[in-house]
Amino acid sequence: MMYYRKALMLQSYLERAGAGDIEAAISSGDATDTQGFEFSPEARAQADLKFTYVLTCQIYGKQKEEQKPEAADIALLMQRNEALRVAFIDEVETLKDAKVHKEFYSKLVKADVNGKDMEVYSIKLPGNPKLGEGKPENQNHAIVFTRGNAVQTIDMNQDNYFEEALKMRNLLEEFHGNHGIRPPSILGVREHVFTGSVSSLASFMSNQESSFVTLGQRVLANPLKVRMHYGHPDVFDRVFHITRGGISKASRVINISEDIYSGFNSTLRQGNITHHEYIQVGKGRDVGLNQIALFEGKVAGGNGEQVLSRDVYRLGQLFDFFRMMSFYFTTVGYYFCTMLTVLTVYFFLYGKAYLALSGVGETIAIRAQIMDNTALSAAINTQFLLQIGIFTAVPMILGFILEQGFLKALVSFLTMQFQLCSVFFTFSLGTKTHYFGRTILHGGARYQATGRGFVVRHIKFTENYRLYSRSHFVKGLEVVLLLVVYLAYGYNEGGALSYILLSISSWFMALSWLFAPYLFNPSGFEWQKTVEDFRDWTNWLLYRGGIGVKGEESWEAWWDEELVHIRNLRGRVMETILSLRFFIFQYGIVYKLNVQGSDTSLTVYGLSWVVLAVLIVLFKVFTFSQKVSVNFQLLLRFIQGLSFLMALAGLAIAVVFTDLSVPDIFACILAFVPTGWGILSIASAWKPLMKRIGLWKSIRSIARLYDAGMGMIIFIPIALFSWFPFVSTFQTRLMFNQAFSRGLEISLILAGNNPNTGI
Repeated sequence: MMYYRKALMLQSYLERAGAGDIEAAISSGDATDTQGFEFSPEARAQADLKFTYVLTCQIYGKQKEEQKPEAADIALLMQRNEALRVAFIDEVETLKDAKVHKEFYSKLVKADVNGKDMEVYSIKLPGNPKLGEGKPENQNHAIVFTRGNAVQTIDMNQDNYFEEALKMRNLLEEFHGNHGIRPPSILGVREHVFTGSVSSLASFMSNQESSFVTLGQRVLANPLKVRMHYGHPDVFDRVFHITRGGISKASRVINISEDIYSGFNSTLRQGNITHHEYIQVGKGRDVGLNQIALFEGKVAGGNGEQVLSRDVYRLGQLFDFFRMMSFYFTTVGYYFCTMLTVLTVYFFLYGKAYLALSGVGETIAIRAQIMDNTALSAAINTQFLLQIGIFTAVPMILGFILEQGFLKALVSFLTMQFQLCSVFFTFSLGTKTHYFGRTILHGGARYQATGRGFVVRHIKFTENYRLYSRSHFVKGLEVVLLLVVYLAYGYNEGGALSYILLSISSWFMALSWLFAPYLFNPSGFEWQKTVEDFRDWTNWLLYRGGIGVKGEESWEAWWDEELVHIRNLRGRVMETILSLRFFIFQYGIVYKLNVQGSDTSLTVYGLSWVVLAVLIVLFKVFTFSQKVSVNFQLLLRFIQGLSFLMALAGLAIAVVFTDLSVPDIFACILAFVPTGWGILSIASAWKPLMKRIGLWKSIRSIARLYDAGMGMIIFIPIALFSWFPFVSTFQTRLMFNQAFSRGLEISLILAGNNPNTGI
C-alpha cells in the first residue's frame, strides 16, 4: 500500500518541472530520467503532506513485550517505510493506594533514525477500549490519527499495484463529480482476487468473489442504489463519517459483519455510495475448504444478526418499494432464500416419506391409473431438481461471459464442472443455511478467525468432523434416511428409473454434504494419512474431557462447546419442537412390520417404545464401568454376560414364534436410530434439567455412541477408496490442476516445512 506514496512522489517530481523546463530537458535527453524522484526532498515532502498511512494493530504493544516475531515484522515494515505509522493500545499498570490500576493509552509510533519505535501521539483512554467486536474497535481507536478529507480502509488481506496507485488522484476527484442528488460519501473500488490459482477450491471462491466485487456491485451501485461497504478498499468521505458515527459499528455480537454497517450508517444518514471500475486493489481470498466454510459461516451468522438489527428495520422503512426489494435480495434475502431452498428439500422428502408410510401415495397413484388422470400422476411423480446449489453460480457465469467472452466462459464453466464445482456450491449452500438458521433461532453469532493463510495441507479427519458434524453430516444423514425410507416403503409404478429421477438431486445434495470435506482435502485418499487419521480420531473420541481441556483434544469438551448456543427458553422450546420430527420414522415404520400384521391399534406403537426402553437399558448395562472393587467388577461382568445371552435368546424366540422377519430387524434399526437422535436432541436442549435429574452422563454416553457411528459411516468409504492408489492421484490432479499445468511440484508443497533429511 506504500505504493501510494511512491506514486505521489513520482507525480509531484514530474509536475514540478514546468513546461519550459521540459522543452529544455528534451534537448539534453533528461526528460525520461525519473530515477531521482525517490531522493528528491521536495517530492518526499509533497507526498507526506498529501498522504498518511496508519496501520492499526491493537496487540502490537503486547507482542513487543512478549518479543513475538510478529512485532519484529511490524518494526521492520516501519524501518523500511519512513511514512508508515502504527497505532496500538498500550496497557500500563500503575500503583495507586497500594492497588494495581490498569491504564489504557491509544498510541501512534513511527521508526526513528536508529530503527527504534518513536512515540508520535499518546492519548489516555477512560478504560479498556475493547468493549465490542475486535476488528471495528481496532479501526475506531485509530481513526483519530488520520487526517485529510478521505480515508481508504484497507483489509489485512489486500495488495496494491503501482500502476493503480497512480490513478488515486483521479478517483478522489469523483468526490466532486455528479452522482445523483447527493455527493458521494463512499467511493467503491473493485478488487482483483489473486489467489485463484492455488487450488480448484480457491479458483471457485475467487471466481465467485470476482463476480460479486465487479459485476454484482456495479449493478448494486447503479441503478439499484443499494451497494453497501463489504470490507473493501473503499474510500470514505472522512469528514462526513466522523461526524456521523464513524466508519465502523462495534456493538458486540450484533455487529459481527461490522463492515456492512458502515454502508447502512452512510445510507441512513443521507449518504451516497458509488462503485468505480477504473482503479482496483488486489485481494487474497481463503484457499482451504475449512477457511472458506468458517468465512461463509461468519458472514451467514452476521446476516442472521442483521435480521435482528435496527439498522435493517430502519432502512426497510425508509426505502421506497423498489429500492427496498433490491436491498432485501442483496443482503438478508439472499440468505433467507438459501435457507428456504434447503427447507423445501426437507418438506419435499418428509412429504414423500408421509405418502410412503401412510399408504396415501399408493392409493392416489392407483386411483389415478383407474381414472386415467394423468395430471394427478404427474403431480405425484414430480421430479425435484430445484435445490441444486449450482444456481448460486449463475452470476459468476454471467461475469465470465462479460469479462472473457462467450466461448472462453463456456470452457471455464465446463472445466469447473469437471473439478466438481457443483459439489462445492451445494456444500456451501448447507454452510450458509446452518449458520443463518442457527443465528435466527438462538442468536449469538461468533467472529471466526479464518487465518487467511495459504492452507495447502492435509486436514485431519477429526478436524473436519468437528467442524462439519452438526452443520452438514447430521443433516446429510437425515436426508439419506428419508430417501431410504421412501425407497423401502414408497409406491413407484415406474420402478428403479422413476426413483432415480425423483431422488437424484436429493442424493447429490446428501452425498455432497457428507463427503465434500474429504473430497477437497489435499492427500485425502492416501492410505498412510487415512491410518493416522483413524488413530487420531479414536483417541479424540475416547479422551475424557475435564477442566481446561479444549474441543480439539477431547470429544466431551467439543460436545459441550457445540451446545453453548442454546441459552434461553425460547431456543430450548424451538429445538424441542424441531426435534419432534424424528419420531415420525418410528411411528410410521412400526405399523409396516410383518410382526404386527394389519393391527393398527396404539398398543403396537406403545410396545415399540417398550422395546426401545429395553435397548437403552441394555446399552447402559454394557457401558456401566464404575471404578469400584474387584468383587463388583466380577458381578458386573456376570450381569453383562447374562443380559447379552437373554437378549439373543429373546430375539431368537421372537423370530421363531412370531412373524418377526430379518428385514423387520433392519426396519427396526431404521425406526429407532432417528428416535434415539430425537430424544438426544431434546435432552441436549434441556441440559440444566438433565443435570439436575442426574441423567446427563447417560445422555453423554449415548451421544458418544451416535458420533462414533456417524464417523464410521463417513470413514468407511474414505478408507475403501484409500486402498486404490489411483484415487489419490486423481484427487490431487483434480484439486491442483492449474498448479500442475504450470509445472509445480505438488508433493513438495503438501509436505510442508519438513526438513530435507535425505539431502
